[in-house]
Amino acid sequence: MEENVFLRDRKEYRLADYMQIQEKGRENLGAELPVAVYRLLEYSLREELTERFGKEEQIRIFRDAGYRAGVYFAQKYLDSSLELSEFMALLQKRLEEFKIGVLRIEKFEEDTGEAILTMSEDADCSGLPLLGETVCNYDEGFLSGILTSYTGKSYTATEVNCWATGDRVCRFRADRKE
Repeated sequence: MEENVFLRDRKEYRLADYMQIQEKGRENLGAELPVAVYRLLEYSLREELTERFGKEEQIRIFRDAGYRAGVYFAQKYLDSSLELSEFMALLQKRLEEFKIGVLRIEKFEEDTGEAILTMSEDADCSGLPLLGETVCNYDEGFLSGILTSYTGKSYTATEVNCWATGDRVCRFRADRKE
């Protein structure tokens, strides 16, 4: 196959490049799609990565991808100059607008950075059968990325309750890494 001269010096694309939405790209179907389609992508990737690399690596990849998306989301759709309460209110609003889930802040200690956050109706797992394990690794990374971007300090979020373990909300404990 001959080299395509138009692709010779093309740049390597990043998340921000792929997120440039063209209004006419889906003029008939629109910008939204069902949760089932999102889960088809997420859980087929989860299964494929687990088969190829093992469960631990699949979880790490999902957390890292979520983190990357969380940083992008915070920079693109949130205002990091806001005070904490205003920032959290905006975050709640944006997560609902994007139909990611309904966020509730149970606790946020500004001095230590410790936070307990819940997400209901989340795209990852609300409505799943009892699986006996937490499955929202992407959300762990997503929340970590948002909090890191907002505070300028490194965060780790860990899911402690999940719909897939029998709860009706996903609960995350977020801590600053020292």
